[in-house]
Amino acid sequence: MNGKTLHKKTRGTHAVRKRQWGTERETLPLSNLHDQPSSYAVVFSRLSIVLTILFWAMYVISVVIRQLIDGPQNYHFTVEAFGYLIVVTFLTFSALVYLIARQGAFQRFSAHVRVPRAVLERYFSTNQPSITVLVPSYSEETQVIRKTMLSAALQEYPDIRVVLLLDDDPARVRPEDVPRLEATRALSGEIKALLSEPHKRFDEALARFEDADLKDEALIRNSIPEIAQHYKWAAKWLEKLAEKEVAEDHVDIFFADQVLRELAKDLRLVGEALIASHKEGARFSADRLLQLYHRLVWIFNADLEVFERKRYVSLSHEPNKAMNLNSYIGLMGSAYRQEQTPDGIVLVPMARRRGADMIVRDSEFILTLDADSILLRDYCSRLVYFLQQPDNADVAVAQTPYSSFRGAPTRIERLSGATTDIQHIIHQGMSHYGATFWVGANAVIRKRALEDIVEKEWVGGFEIKRYVQDRTVIEDTESSIDLALHGWRLVNYPERLSYSATPPDFGSLVIQRRRWANGGLLILPKLWTLLRERKNQGKPVSKVEFMIRLNYMASIAWSNLGLVFLLMYPYDGRLLSSLVLLAATPYFLAMAADLKYCRYNYSDIVRIYGFNLILLPVNIAGTLKSLEQALTTKKTPFARTPKVKDRTAVALPYVLSPLLIVGFSFFTLWRNVEGENWGNAAFAGFNTFAATWAIVSYIGIKNLFVDVWLGLTDMLYVETAPGKVSQKPVETESEFNWKSVLYHGEAGGVAPHESMSRAMLHEK
Repeated sequence: MNGKTLHKKTRGTHAVRKRQWGTERETLPLSNLHDQPSSYAVVFSRLSIVLTILFWAMYVISVVIRQLIDGPQNYHFTVEAFGYLIVVTFLTFSALVYLIARQGAFQRFSAHVRVPRAVLERYFSTNQPSITVLVPSYSEETQVIRKTMLSAALQEYPDIRVVLLLDDDPARVRPEDVPRLEATRALSGEIKALLSEPHKRFDEALARFEDADLKDEALIRNSIPEIAQHYKWAAKWLEKLAEKEVAEDHVDIFFADQVLRELAKDLRLVGEALIASHKEGARFSADRLLQLYHRLVWIFNADLEVFERKRYVSLSHEPNKAMNLNSYIGLMGSAYRQEQTPDGIVLVPMARRRGADMIVRDSEFILTLDADSILLRDYCSRLVYFLQQPDNADVAVAQTPYSSFRGAPTRIERLSGATTDIQHIIHQGMSHYGATFWVGANAVIRKRALEDIVEKEWVGGFEIKRYVQDRTVIEDTESSIDLALHGWRLVNYPERLSYSATPPDFGSLVIQRRRWANGGLLILPKLWTLLRERKNQGKPVSKVEFMIRLNYMASIAWSNLGLVFLLMYPYDGRLLSSLVLLAATPYFLAMAADLKYCRYNYSDIVRIYGFNLILLPVNIAGTLKSLEQALTTKKTPFARTPKVKDRTAVALPYVLSPLLIVGFSFFTLWRNVEGENWGNAAFAGFNTFAATWAIVSYIGIKNLFVDVWLGLTDMLYVETAPGKVSQKPVETESEFNWKSVLYHGEAGGVAPHESMSRAMLHEK
């Protein structure tokens, strides 16, 4: 079955999302390898950079400076001119950085040569660094997690361990969530059982081959048809597994086609190639046949388990993904005894492993993988091989910025997928200039690098380790700067090997984008520290790297605030010029070309503009949240993007604000037409059209009214808070808590990591 496979009838608990008009039905993803950019594309890319700078400079000289000299000589006009220049300059700067990163991506695509499969197999036959895949999950659908874990378990890697970090609190599970939670806990056992048959078959076949006389050339030659049959058997087994998969949506189709069937296709081709070589009398060494046997074993040999940090009071219970990861990473490489206390189970480190209740294996590499992401089969082998090369000894993180699943049934998922695929290109260019940022959906991390940036503190007698900072909700961005401060590099591998879900509705998109907009400004001071440290080390940060890093962390703030000023403030018509539009034209043309390269439409550039217009309040809210955290030093709660098949309702402010944008843009249009200010009128008219189109297409009129109604009616209800629990309850003879007295020194003791969670629960 190809990328056009039709959806099967739903057998799950959720209905299949109705396909909207204007979406794509083609589910075939983009190629793993990027096309070699043509000479025309490279020339246009370079020319775009030059023209953007040239038109901006012409505008400054011919309009702003001339108006300051010849225009009204008053304070109001001067402030207005400088204000407009600042807004235009910041927006032009972001456009310029996009073009520069794009040019860097072209250079990487031109230079990249894919490592042959035989080279990988030969390398891992003698070098087998261990890797632990960590899948942080909170309140996720079981089937979503299953696909993620299975794609990790089927990696063609010799020593891999997949750990689901289940973050649902076992003490506070709602009754309706119990079946889902139990099914999720059973996933590791189910996947182990699923892979046990092929693993046993190939492990025994490998053992028989190793026990044979490997110096007997006739035996080696006669073994070729046997191993070919094993490859065909594996292909057939995977194809049967793919047929059993329930295809409820385009993600299910991707998993069945690109993970299971593509792996089966690859194995079948190897089997056919072995038979053809045998017929032609080709000779293989015993080592080469061992590599082929090992590959089959490695595909099905993953170890899987589930870990729940909230079962242990000695681990952090802070409600964010970073501390979920940190809790497990901090345990790696040690043995522990489980000690029951009045507050719960405490993990006590043991010097010896004998008699330990828990042994957490260490590994050379850690792969962090979001629970809604899917890896292609050679993700681990290619990235670890890259990290193991001598030239890359200082690389801490290797990743492939995720691509989107194609064939989305909703317009907003399709368009957010388009922006994701474009960002994949831009991130490749960032690596060219040494300005890579860790993108948290997936990454292979050298554990030794994490040990360099770990921060430790003692809370209530327990050591808490922070490898990934949780000060902001964009923890991967801050960790990128931390690693750079310690001399480590981060690299985006120039292939598409990972895919992740994009929000299917406006409600979940609002949650995601508000989180993305929060934190960049807080991390910005670390960039100045990086500049100073690198200068002291004699390895100064290049101007281009600085520009890219600055734009990555702060552009959401200045771009959205700048656009608000352009929308709302009636700038003097003498400051307007076609040169501003000409300076932005190369950026829009380049993005339109990138959209077409990623199999979208040129016209999607207009849709993305309207899409960003209705997200203005969301991005500004995230920016203001950063400023609030800077002033109060209070962490922003981590808001996870819902990964459910049902629609997520939108908070009232974010559903009303797009209507206000349309209304104000229309008012501005009318006012400027009356005043014959045609430049501002054209801009306002375009904004009115783009925002209206975005509301109809990406929110929906029906959903708009439903969310407004829900938001208004919710204001009429007040939740009754549960009665407060006394911190020191009155002790009676029958309630005397002797265990707490012996452990805490008082009967009303509270575990240090539980106190915050209980306080938050009582406040709700």
